[in-house]
Amino acid sequence: MQKLHEHFNTVKTPQSQPIPGTAQVQNSAGGFTWKVDKWQQLDRFLILGIEGGTYYASERKLSRENSTSAFECIKENGLRVVGRLVEISDSGRAAKNDPALFVLAMCAKMGDDQTKAAAYQALSKVARIGTHLFHFVEYAKAFGGLGGNGFKRALARWYTNQPAWRVALQAVKYQQRDGWSHRDLLRLAHPVAPTGDHQAIFHYITKGRTSDLTGVEEVPKDLQLIWAWETAKTLAPTDTKVMVRLISEFRLPHECVPNEFKAQAEIWEALSVGMPVGALIRNLNKMTAVGLLTGTSKATKTIVDALGDQEVLAKARLHPMSVLMALKQYASGAGFKGKLTWKPVGKVIDALNAAFYLTFKNVEPTNKAICLALDVSGSMCAPVSGAPNLTCREASAALALVMANVEPNHEIIGFTCGGGGKTLSSGTSSWFSRHDGVSQLAISAKQRLDDVCAYTAGLGFSGTDCALPMLWAFQYKVEIDLFVIYTDSETWHGNVHPTQALQQYRQKMGRPAKLVVVGMTGNAFTIADPTDSGQLDVVGFDSGVPEVISNFAKE
Repeated sequence: MQKLHEHFNTVKTPQSQPIPGTAQVQNSAGGFTWKVDKWQQLDRFLILGIEGGTYYASERKLSRENSTSAFECIKENGLRVVGRLVEISDSGRAAKNDPALFVLAMCAKMGDDQTKAAAYQALSKVARIGTHLFHFVEYAKAFGGLGGNGFKRALARWYTNQPAWRVALQAVKYQQRDGWSHRDLLRLAHPVAPTGDHQAIFHYITKGRTSDLTGVEEVPKDLQLIWAWETAKTLAPTDTKVMVRLISEFRLPHECVPNEFKAQAEIWEALSVGMPVGALIRNLNKMTAVGLLTGTSKATKTIVDALGDQEVLAKARLHPMSVLMALKQYASGAGFKGKLTWKPVGKVIDALNAAFYLTFKNVEPTNKAICLALDVSGSMCAPVSGAPNLTCREASAALALVMANVEPNHEIIGFTCGGGGKTLSSGTSSWFSRHDGVSQLAISAKQRLDDVCAYTAGLGFSGTDCALPMLWAFQYKVEIDLFVIYTDSETWHGNVHPTQALQQYRQKMGRPAKLVVVGMTGNAFTIADPTDSGQLDVVGFDSGVPEVISNFAKE
């Protein structure tokens, strides 16, 4: 008998070949997986972005792929695209807002008439601050210029629909970006001021008029922030008390405080009161370095209280990845760039750790047997998009802890195609060493995130074989209801595809196990078989993912 079936079958196919009869495509590593549809790819782009590229694909390549996919979505249903990007941006589900602004500009300039109108109406929901608006205008410029009445009316509404005090805040806090300033945009849009205060602010922005700002008593309330900023620019570095008064009385933001004042703890103490929580976590390093934050200081308590308030975090749209990046940076005691150093305060680290979990939606445990499988292969050493100091393998460990803190019946493993049955590192258990490349990770739901990131970063790595979690579970007869695999889906090494390994596990164990693939990069690949209702592809770092996984497990 010729063993022809060994070279062509649908049960066990090397990952270097497509499964016969499927729509698999070759991924960037040379293996075969499925391509997510254009709407799934749009979600990945909006939530994860593509900054920095991946281990196998450059930022340029991913940018072209995601832009092309987004344009195809716009051609198919532009209104759906606008609705989706508004939903993701407005709810704070994305780590950065740039992808949403980019796609909104595509809709505004390349969509049909209805799509353009919807995009312009949505501008203020997506471009919430001046920097966002400047980004949008620069993107729109790349898609057909800055002409058109619809475009100019949308810019005008952005200014006139805001209360005057908020326009004043935009003028002093977000002055220019990408070569654009508020002066440029006001001259382009020619908005009709709805109030006298708006008119005064517009004149100040476009003509630089400060002659009527000689005394605060003479200045309308909505313009007093501008007066405070102009006054701050005249102060000497020794005028600390005056600067503290300007910050405290007029809520002068830290962007408007001259750098020569920012080495003083008194200045940061005044700034920390009422500072938006996003700005707060970005400046923890500096506030600690100048001596403001200590184990017993009032400022530390203020910050800890803010980071522990889920309502405050949600209102600020604070994204879990922003918190994780801040935590890792702060705990390190040294800046990623520059020479700034500080001694981390334990209470602040604990507060950041707790805030990370609070940025996700609350979910009820399913009490299912769950395998949290972390791809710790070489390609996962690539940085998370927009986070040069955080790798995909570290980020996936943090995301796994979110599930581990909810689900009491879980197992956390790491996998990479090892060699000769060796464990991933000398510090991991040898119990799994008989199965090539799978190790039980010494990770506990009670551990601090920065410790888990450091532990994960130290693991050994090799190639990618995403079938290993299911093969391991069958080999050791581990009863699993749900496999959750955190990966970039650049699998290529194994002799069987992940979906085939899942089918074999189901059949031989007699369990209808499900698979959730948590995509950690903005590429277009997934190991989840789209024809299998028991498999699901989700986007990593989407703050709503734990709830989605929970609902899927219960179905």
